[in-house]
Formats: sequence, structure tokens, C-alpha cells
Amino acid sequence: MAKGMIYHKTDEEIELIRQSCLLVSKTLAHVGSILKPGVTGLQIDAEAEQFIRDHEGAIPGFKGYHDFPATLCISKNEVVVHGIPNDVPFTETDIVSVDCGVYWNEFYGDAAYTFAFNGISDQVKKLLKVTKESLYKGIAQAVPGNRVGDIGYAIQEFAEKEHGYGIVRELVGHGIGRNLHESPEVPNYGSKGRGTKLQSGLVIAIEPMVNLGTKRVAQSDDGWTILTQDKKQSGHYEHTIAVKEDGPDILSTHEYVEEAVKNNEYLSEIE
Repeated sequence: MAKGMIYHKTDEEIELIRQSCLLVSKTLAHVGSILKPGVTGLQIDAEAEQFIRDHEGAIPGFKGYHDFPATLCISKNEVVVHGIPNDVPFTETDIVSVDCGVYWNEFYGDAAYTFAFNGISDQVKKLLKVTKESLYKGIAQAVPGNRVGDIGYAIQEFAEKEHGYGIVRELVGHGIGRNLHESPEVPNYGSKGRGTKLQSGLVIAIEPMVNLGTKRVAQSDDGWTILTQDKKQSGHYEHTIAVKEDGPDILSTHEYVEEAVKNNEYLSEIE
């Protein structure tokens, strides 16, 4: 696909993307069922890869993508995104963003969820609640005739203007389909009425990355991991959605994940 070209999907293609997204969602739920203090990122990454490959023809969407070494991006506390799974055990005061991609039936699915252990502060719990709400504020703007800027404006207005958090500028949502990252880019900030016009059949991943403190980030020496500059926590939630005439169609789901969280005594629910 030529760079910058926007490819609108047919209803049949959207259903294939939905299947990939639902597998991502179930994989995240599986992660949510096994997370506990003492478990490591490497352990849940191996579980996630096996879970995906147990579905015939499905493969991890991230592993090997630009040489990324793992199935999951596991981003803990001050890590915003693109954290590489390691052997450091989780503790009861951690928050853990898990971003997962699947390639299945020639289409990608993509979603993310930030898990919270029971020992986190009310301040951090509020950050996650607002980040999650901001995702749905953005999704509500994904209707034909609106523009990409309307999505970013809604997220920024809620998380940054109303609540005073930092919206990351360097990383954005994206189109998705036969490629993991397609046009257009979908920033989590912006101006109403600006940017690419949204038309029915556009499939995009919307993924607010919201920092407790500064919006500024830094990249670690591994070439992947993005951290907040002030080392304060960062929240991250993501859905893949299709723009349709009757409104946004969320192709991934957090329902499975939230059910797993509710049944996991070590995790805290984010309403």
C-alpha cells in the first residue's frame, strides 16, 4: 500500500478484522487471569504467544515487527508503551499496560489494557479511570463527516484540559488492516475540524497514552521502550474501531478482560 494512502474496508474485511481483534481481546483476558505479584513479563508473554498460536493460522502481530522481540508490549508504571517483556517480577503496587496484536486471516487486530494491582494509590487509579474514559470520548467522535482532529480534541480536552494530565505527543493511534500500521495517524490531541475526513469503512486504532505528570517522554537505550521524563506513571488503553454510517463499531472488546480482572484477587477494577 502506498504511503499515505487510506484504504477503506468492505463489510467482509471489517468482520475479518473483528475476528483478529476478538482474539486479541481474549488474549488480554488470559493475561488478566494469570497476572499476580511474582509473575514476570516473560512468563505472561510466553502464555500469550501460546494462546494466540492455539488458534489455527493465527500468529502474534508484534513479534518480529521491525524486529520487536516479543508477542506483547508490556509497559510498567512510568513506561508509556513498547516495553519489552523481562524477568523482573511484578509487585502489588505496579500498573501494567499490555498491548497485543494478532495477525489472522490476512488482517491485524490491535488492543491494549492497563492492569492495576491492588496496592496502587487512588491518584494512579484516577489516572487510569480518566485514560480509559478518554478512549471512549475519542471513539464517540469517530463518525462519518468528522475529522481525525475531532477524535484527538475530545481526548485532549478531557484528559489534559479537564484533569491536568499529560497527553503524549510523539506516539499516536493509526489505521489498521492488512498492515499493522496504516494511514491515517490518529493523535490523542488536536483541533476540531482538522485532519483526515472520516468516512464509512475506515478502520483505526485509537489509543490514548496519558501521563500522571509531564507529557514529555524519552526513549531507552533498547530502541523501543518509551518512558515518562519525570518517571511518573502512564496509562494506556486501546480499541480498534470501524467508522460506520450508524456510528463507531468497536471491533475489540474489554469485556473479557474486565471479567478476568474481576475474578483475579490480585487486580483492582478500573470502573
